[in-house]
Amino acid sequence: MGNHKVSYNGEEGISFMVWAPNAQEIQLVGDFNDWDGSSHKLKNLYDSGVWSIFTTDLSQGDIYKYNVVGCDGVSRLKSDPYGTYAELRPETASKVFDLGKFNWSDKKYLDQKNKKSVFEQPINIYEVHLGSWKRKWDGDFFNYEELYEMLEYCKDMGYTHIELMPITEYPLDMSWGYQTIGYYATTSRYGNPNEFKAFVDKAHELGLGIILDFAYSHFCKDIHGLYRFDGSAQYEYASPLKAENLAWGTAHFDVGKPEVNSFLLSNVLYWFKEYHIDGIRVDAVSSMLYLDYDGGDWEPNQYGGKENIEAINFLRRLNEVIYANVENPIVVAEESTAWPMVTSPTYSGGLGFSYKWNMGWMNDTLKYMEKDPVYRKYHHDLITFSFMYAFSENFILPLSHDEVVHGKKSLLDKMPGDDWQRFANLRLLYAYYMIHPGKKLLFMGSEFAQGLEWRYAYGLEWELLEIEQHSKMKDYVKDLNYLYKDEKSLYELDNTYKGFDFIDPNNKDQSIITLMRLSKDPKDFIIAVLNFTPNVYYDYKVGVPYEGIYEEILNSDNEKYYGSNQIMENAELVSVDENWHNKQYHITIKVPPLGATFIKLNKEKTVKLEKELAKEKAKQSKQQIDEIDEKNNTVKITDEPTKETTVEKEYDSKIIEKTAEKSKKDFKVETTKKSKKTKNNRNKKKKANKKRLLNK
Repeated sequence: MGNHKVSYNGEEGISFMVWAPNAQEIQLVGDFNDWDGSSHKLKNLYDSGVWSIFTTDLSQGDIYKYNVVGCDGVSRLKSDPYGTYAELRPETASKVFDLGKFNWSDKKYLDQKNKKSVFEQPINIYEVHLGSWKRKWDGDFFNYEELYEMLEYCKDMGYTHIELMPITEYPLDMSWGYQTIGYYATTSRYGNPNEFKAFVDKAHELGLGIILDFAYSHFCKDIHGLYRFDGSAQYEYASPLKAENLAWGTAHFDVGKPEVNSFLLSNVLYWFKEYHIDGIRVDAVSSMLYLDYDGGDWEPNQYGGKENIEAINFLRRLNEVIYANVENPIVVAEESTAWPMVTSPTYSGGLGFSYKWNMGWMNDTLKYMEKDPVYRKYHHDLITFSFMYAFSENFILPLSHDEVVHGKKSLLDKMPGDDWQRFANLRLLYAYYMIHPGKKLLFMGSEFAQGLEWRYAYGLEWELLEIEQHSKMKDYVKDLNYLYKDEKSLYELDNTYKGFDFIDPNNKDQSIITLMRLSKDPKDFIIAVLNFTPNVYYDYKVGVPYEGIYEEILNSDNEKYYGSNQIMENAELVSVDENWHNKQYHITIKVPPLGATFIKLNKEKTVKLEKELAKEKAKQSKQQIDEIDEKNNTVKITDEPTKETTVEKEYDSKIIEKTAEKSKKDFKVETTKKSKKTKNNRNKKKKANKKRLLNK
């Protein structure tokens, strides 16, 4: 299908083929024949509905259309549904383009990517609209080669993937690409197909994966597109109740037709194979699954239900075809309802997607973050409920373009409080997003706290990077991104409870949650304490699973991120052998205001301390034995408590006091003035803790 350079009867020319089963006649027209197709009529091959013509009259770059005389007798000028290139809007003709052979240089990247399942790899996506990441002063778009700058930027920022909002050809800028005309054509806004291949190749050279957005749920009704292509409901449903997408003014694909299935399934493989993309996101899946999605009139399925059986079967088939033909793909569903088993295998009754956007998490989280901190304790469930279903699907956490348009405000503008509090809240949101199970997606501009909503016709507010708090926000997001890539506990067991432990979800009065993420190595974990109020908390106890020395590895309140610097940098947090939060041990920390602290067990320091204590203990034990030998000439070993074991305990107590004293010197924190009675009580508790550790 489409146009292809071929040799026929010894002549080099172009073959054109198109499917139009109910057309009466089809002519090939363009500048090459002054738009008079009488001499370029296509033949209906064996009355199959597939029309074809070979001609030597066109060459690379020439424009063309099909003049389709429909079953209703009306002539319509149509773009090629299988065309690979088109004119720049507002022009609508297809262009002859020979894809030829492209010299790919991404084998090393592909080999590396396919060594591990995508589920065990870090996936941190930067969502981009190519037309508004940056815009030239005269309003022109940056081309693919000029957008290498964006690829370098993403590499520097520590992202792993870039998701491009639709780059298939579309007529209306305002649709952002989601109302497609040419499903096989890269939009000419940014360059030709081979230039897009070079763009993907460059991304792979930098270690970045490319995910493309597709709207397989619906298509636009422009006269030169798929709608009423042969005068009948060729690509869309025949029934208006199923064909019309009332909310968007578009038409639904009739995915019950084998030919339409073939058109779409071939299309997805075309992008994977021809352009080496790493994944796709299917937009508006919910609108496909439900016959009553628009809220208007609808007709039930053959079983009397509201589910679209053809769409369910198509989506399953889509995923089966991708997994059968593409190694280690990423296939994402934007599904906004509670439809079950979206990411379960098709053989077990699921739809078969790799991932689903977690829209519930996004809605609850933003609703919570928009509240004044004083009221957050009354809505604590908004920040904890998502953990009840976090592993019911393979989720991506989306802070996407949909949340920063149409009066919803930018992420920064959603945050309550004065200027400092808004930035602190946004940093806290990003910390919560990063520690929460699920892969990550952040829309462009959010990484430096863009102030305005996203505007598709203008570039981002890059000038904000000259302002301290915006520049430091970018630095903070960059550090978070690299921490995510470096720490297996943040991604290796994303889809199972084995990788998660909710240490304390219940502290709603202080609006603090404490959770732990784990990797396959049980001693490789990160504990996060998140404080959703502007209060600082000192001597805050946190349960930990292992004895040892802990340290803070990231604090959102660090002054280098525009915070108030309530941090524990270089502090050695020594565990105490006392049960807390259902853990055998606990540490005492400082909790930053409107902030998050990430804490990790320092294995090296812990092992070193254990060796030093063991060495000192052995040395002292030898001294005790020598002293007893001198006094009694014998050493009685018994299971009963003796003076000797009492001496040993007293020695252990001294060692522990010595270690605690050293820890206190290293970890200096500001504390509020407390009464003498409070200090005495705290000292008594510490002595009791030491005795418990002593009696291990």
